[in-house]
Amino acid sequence: MSFRARLEAEAQAAGFVALGVCRPDAIPEAPARLAAFLDAGHHGQMGWMGERTAWRGDPGALWPEARSVVMLAQSYAPEHDPLTDLERPEHGAVSVYAQGRDYHDVVKKALKRVARWMVSVADCEVKVFVDTAPVMEKPLAQAAGLGWQGKHTNLLSREFGNWVFLGAIFTTLDLEPDAPEGEHCGTCRKCLDVCPTDAFPAPFQLDARRCISYLTIEHRGPVDEGLRAAMGNRIYGCDDCLAVCPWNKFAVAASDIRYHGPHRAPPLADLAVLDDAAFRVRFSGSPIKRIGRDRMVRNVCYAIGNSGENPLKPIVQSLCDDADDAVADAARWAVGRL
Repeated sequence: MSFRARLEAEAQAAGFVALGVCRPDAIPEAPARLAAFLDAGHHGQMGWMGERTAWRGDPGALWPEARSVVMLAQSYAPEHDPLTDLERPEHGAVSVYAQGRDYHDVVKKALKRVARWMVSVADCEVKVFVDTAPVMEKPLAQAAGLGWQGKHTNLLSREFGNWVFLGAIFTTLDLEPDAPEGEHCGTCRKCLDVCPTDAFPAPFQLDARRCISYLTIEHRGPVDEGLRAAMGNRIYGCDDCLAVCPWNKFAVAASDIRYHGPHRAPPLADLAVLDDAAFRVRFSGSPIKRIGRDRMVRNVCYAIGNSGENPLKPIVQSLCDDADDAVADAARWAVGRL
């Protein structure tokens, strides 16, 4: 077997559904696209996106010794239609990717397994990255032929849909690059039309300041009152644009059962009463833990306000004087809505 065939076999054994290779200089358009995104203010409070832009725009600057970038995709496709969770107003809708174990841990472990194999069979150095370094994974994945960035700006593929995590292995090996993938969205605009907050100013563009994933996870403080009703019962992330993509008919089932965890549609009443210690215990090992108790309870208050469930009113009434100003504001808004 060739090195490439053995590499693909090792990646498959580690749980990846696809592998592709590109050069570190394969995304020359990235700096201009990133600058336009930042100049428009579409990153909102994510100030870190404006840092180390030279590395984000040029992977070669991140590690000059790298000669190839191996991009890998791991599926977290759900076993259910996530849109059905929106029909349960007394429960919170949690993005599919956060219902189980933190993907950073799962993907990085699999990446390290592949990287160790590469080092063991070839004279090379490697570095692995999973969404925690200034690496533009989606453009690199498209350059490596894994798929393309759809109109919802996420990576999707005719082979595995769009329910995937991406990881990168930078290496000093000089590997044959794959051909980049072209765009296959055609005239479809389902992902754009389904967005509850109109977060797409144009196809292939996202204004994070209106995106529910950003609002529930990254945004600090009160959410704009004009957007709260559209959030519905979404308390951590939003999957609407991903869930309606027609290419998901080819989605590959998630191979790691840890992605199908205990945090699907939890009762709002249970979450609203969490203090910081109880929050940490409940979401230990979950990506949800990173937003903290205050932001989660703020989101839960918005969901209760949108629920129409009057039996939940006493719970938010008890939070109207919460120590966190955003929680107290959200609770008062929810009481008014109910």
